[in-house]
Amino acid sequence: KSGLDPGGAWHAWGMACLKAGNLSSAREKFNRCLKPPMDLNQLNHGSRLVQDVIQYLESTVKPILIADDDYFATLKELEATLRTRSLSLEVMCEGKIQHNSYYQECLFYLHTYGTNLAIISFYMRHDCMREALLHLLSKESPSEVFIEGIFIPSYERGKLHMLENLLETIDPGLESWGVYLIATCKYLQRKNYYHILYELQQFMKDHVRAAMTCIRFFTHGAKSYTELGGKQTWLLKIKDHLKVYLQEVSRSSGRKKMAFTFRKKMSATDVSRHINTVDLQMEVTKFLHRCESSGTSQTTDSSLPTLFGNNNMKMDVACKVMLEGKNIEEGFGIAFRVLQDFQLEATEVYSKVAKQLVKQQKYSEIRQLLKCVNESGVAAKNDGDNIILNCLNEFKNIPAEDLDNLIQDMDSDENKIQAYVMCNKLRSAYLVSVRQEKTRAVQLVQQVRQLAENSGDDVVKAICAQWL
Repeated sequence: KSGLDPGGAWHAWGMACLKAGNLSSAREKFNRCLKPPMDLNQLNHGSRLVQDVIQYLESTVKPILIADDDYFATLKELEATLRTRSLSLEVMCEGKIQHNSYYQECLFYLHTYGTNLAIISFYMRHDCMREALLHLLSKESPSEVFIEGIFIPSYERGKLHMLENLLETIDPGLESWGVYLIATCKYLQRKNYYHILYELQQFMKDHVRAAMTCIRFFTHGAKSYTELGGKQTWLLKIKDHLKVYLQEVSRSSGRKKMAFTFRKKMSATDVSRHINTVDLQMEVTKFLHRCESSGTSQTTDSSLPTLFGNNNMKMDVACKVMLEGKNIEEGFGIAFRVLQDFQLEATEVYSKVAKQLVKQQKYSEIRQLLKCVNESGVAAKNDGDNIILNCLNEFKNIPAEDLDNLIQDMDSDENKIQAYVMCNKLRSAYLVSVRQEKTRAVQLVQQVRQLAENSGDDVVKAICAQWL
């Protein structure tokens, strides 16, 4: 008469029937106020009213007493009796608990009015993981339901291995779980749970991604190559994963194509290239670790370069290796292989190293660098000259004698003239110019005279004019 919503009254009446143990009457009352959810895959446990019903039923489950009061009840039966009160029976889905009317009642309400997540969570609460997984598959629930309902509870309760075993038992190839497993990996990566991620990738036999996770374990948070020296086992693990992947690829290529849809694929040539990178990184790590230990290491960079970064970072590795040895020659071999393997811009790296050596006032080392570059067998004709020219931007800091020695080391007279001009050594530029072939000499001397005039160097200007 008052037009109030009768739902609350029906719910209270239903709860009263439940408490009185009249289950069929309770179903009829609840039928008038409970409604199934619009979307079964929503990420919640359904309406508050349904949750109240389930909560009550779970809290008041009656233990199943053995019919004849057998004093010598087996340990298993006693255990079942004790554990039924909370419905947490490992083998419960095959055991007595399944036949418990309260347990069946929970399932009736969940299947009629609950979401998939609520049903799965109920199974998980009572150690029916297999049923939870089968329900997920049969309803084709989205990945979020798997992560929230099954995966998170499993690792929080230390039952990750049990989950993995069940996934494999239900589908030995894991194909039906592919979507769920990949989504779970992404979730773990977002959360920075890399140890669980690595364990899961190994279980999935996703060797390429497992190798990538190992790279992160190797590089993350390291501040020095001494630290990286202690993490070299991760490099061995990367190699192991990649080698196993290569074996699997070669095995499966012989047979008909295997449907490894969710595992990361990579061509054999790419995998071999990555294995080479790991080998080279091991050499770099051992070398720089040794340098840091013996105290020859000088540079302190904020970020630690490794060969797993982009090309700029790889160039930094090559520079670091050359600069941190006892001398340039010691690290040149490894640095040269880095430049060759990754096809990096060698002259740019050599110039960077040379500029660092100017800053460190190691002028004899620059000459050693030029010797190594020329002996490497792949240097272009002007590489050595270009390295020196690039250094001369810093010429104000180079003592005159060292500066002269560097310029004298140049191959091409043209480059020497350019170098002398850069350093305002116009007299020296004039002396090299006049040694050239006549017509070229005239051009060069004219240029030097013009520069002398511009800079107010009357002596050199007069010499040039006289020669011309």
